[in-house]
Amino acid sequence: MSSTDTAPAVEKNDQHDDSASVEAGLDALDAVQVQRTPVGEVLRQKVLPPVLGIVVVLAAWQLAYSLKLTTPDKLPSPGDVWHSLTDLWYQGTLFSIIWTSVWRGISGFLAAVVIGTPIGLLVARIRPLRAALGPVLSGLQSLPSVAWVPAAVIWLGINNSAMYAVILLGAVPSIANGLIAGIDQVPPIYLRAGRTLGATGIAGARHVLLPAALPGYLAGLKQGWAFSWRSLMAAELIAASPDLGVGLGRYLENQREFSDMSGVLLGIVLILVVGVAIDLLVFSPLERRVLRNRGLLVTSR
Repeated sequence: MSSTDTAPAVEKNDQHDDSASVEAGLDALDAVQVQRTPVGEVLRQKVLPPVLGIVVVLAAWQLAYSLKLTTPDKLPSPGDVWHSLTDLWYQGTLFSIIWTSVWRGISGFLAAVVIGTPIGLLVARIRPLRAALGPVLSGLQSLPSVAWVPAAVIWLGINNSAMYAVILLGAVPSIANGLIAGIDQVPPIYLRAGRTLGATGIAGARHVLLPAALPGYLAGLKQGWAFSWRSLMAAELIAASPDLGVGLGRYLENQREFSDMSGVLLGIVLILVVGVAIDLLVFSPLERRVLRNRGLLVTSR
């Protein structure tokens, strides 16, 4: 075989090798390196920092109490607050108080999601509606939730309906605005591709808009939960009725009326713990999953 005959074959082989190299490189870029993180490393990075932070706060608190920076009736020791917690435990009312508020907060938040999501979709996609309602939603979001409590009590009475009304008025604007912000960041090519494939109307919102706007929508949901929880605590602090039972906000106000600073601090701690727990158990895993699905988070196991 002459050299002129072998030259095209050699060139073809070189092109094939180059293509294979490019494909291998792309595959390597797409591949996620999955490694099992040692338990000790997880404890050091995830568990130890917050534990140390709590220890530092407790130590500073105990030091301030020991130095008598103020009177014990204004600043009880951590041990006094722990004693208040054990009193609720032995009385059998601790979980009842927590669950009363948690159930109201979660159910009110879910109702706000059901209402706020379609409002956000409509306002984001219909220009006249956005011009009319966009500033209203922004204004409602900046309005302190406690301002709605007197109005809700007058409208609905001192009952659960007033509690849920305050939650909805506090959370719905945040959820709607979060979804609007997420939709504004969706590349127009996604919408054109969806229309080309026949995804219009409700189908387009479900299969194109919501998945593409998920990061902004999730941020709105997270903020909506924060507003729900804050709104509920404000309502429970102000509105009191035997029919409402005792939630965390009502417990906090009761201890204030009794001038029991240990109980007041315990109520504050319990409210904080519930808010942090919901964030860690619900929203943080959702955020990690969204980032992982978009290739922005390396999975380690």
